[in-house]
Amino acid sequence: MAKVLHIEDDPRNLRLVRKLLGAVGHQVIEATSGLEGIALARAERPDLVLVDINVPDLDGYEITLRLRGIEGLSGVPIVAITAEGDRETSLAVGANGFIEKPIDAKRFVRTIGKFLLGHSERGDHTEPRLREQSHRIVERLEQKVRELSTANVRLEEMARLRRDFLRNVTHELATPLTPLVGYLHLLERGDLGPLTPQQRKALGAMGASMRKLRNTVDTLLDVSALESGQMSFKREPLSLAAVLDRVVDELRPAFQEARITLHVEPHVSEAQFLGDGEKVQRAIAHIVQNAMKFTPSGGSVGVACRTVDDVHLVLVADDGEGIPEEKRETVFEPFVQIDGSITRKHGGTGLGLAFARRVAEAHGGTVTIDDAASYPVAGKFFGGSLIRLVVAAGRPSP
Repeated sequence: MAKVLHIEDDPRNLRLVRKLLGAVGHQVIEATSGLEGIALARAERPDLVLVDINVPDLDGYEITLRLRGIEGLSGVPIVAITAEGDRETSLAVGANGFIEKPIDAKRFVRTIGKFLLGHSERGDHTEPRLREQSHRIVERLEQKVRELSTANVRLEEMARLRRDFLRNVTHELATPLTPLVGYLHLLERGDLGPLTPQQRKALGAMGASMRKLRNTVDTLLDVSALESGQMSFKREPLSLAAVLDRVVDELRPAFQEARITLHVEPHVSEAQFLGDGEKVQRAIAHIVQNAMKFTPSGGSVGVACRTVDDVHLVLVADDGEGIPEEKRETVFEPFVQIDGSITRKHGGTGLGLAFARRVAEAHGGTVTIDDAASYPVAGKFFGGSLIRLVVAAGRPSP
């Protein structure tokens, strides 16, 4: 009986061919990608190759050309099996036959038997020099694809290591912060003894820095959980307008300290949706803080909450420099900042917008960036960026 190499990425077709050919005693070797199929062909020296045209990395035409250029495999029968490929092209690149999907189980074994006995549907479809040149091209293509596949494996491993490092570092930071925050709170309340005015001022500065550090660590933990798929979301009735009001109340002192005017559009709707109030609030806070950070002293930030059809929107506009159109997607990647230099004017870790978009996506929406100049918020036009957070009226995905 024959040894048959089947190159196919559809598990159903793999099972069917294995069952049909195995029933008559043929040995079936399987590959789910072009590169794997070529490697197995070299190692196993099959009596016949079945190749699907639409497989990952190299397609069936390229696989056929490559096999025809490998010493010892040039005479092995190759049969293309596909629902979308072209018979003439398959034969021109070196295939001996063409079988259309879905496979006819009654005729399949008999047809394969003919090819094993030397039957071929092709004549001299390709001029020899052209085929030889095609072999060389596909050989170089195979090498490049292998290099890219190896690089992709390394990138995936680096991404995994980054996620593990991020998770471990944030937990290591969070552990000592807990007692520090607790003791600082005791000192501020005077539970550990009376304080002089100078000591209270020093503790106030320490408390502000500690809260900033705690917020950064919490964001790192959230992004780590989101990237690893380990973050869960509550399902509770929420009013986006009420969530925005809490953010405004929390950040209003910071706006006053920065001498930036905060304009809040009166709410027209208090429509509710199902979601995680704590995470949505933090997502909105990140967006508003981002607008405040990039707005110069004396400028303005506008916020609004609106409902359109089945979606709820939070709009945040600022008087900053704006974000170039070509960078409006990259800023949603973790750790990406418009000015990433050590001497950049604005602080931050580059995690706020990444966190906000992932929370919005978990609630059936997204976060986008536009120019603020063409869209009024809170009755005012702004000169910087306009960020929209959108959530759908439904349940957040896990």
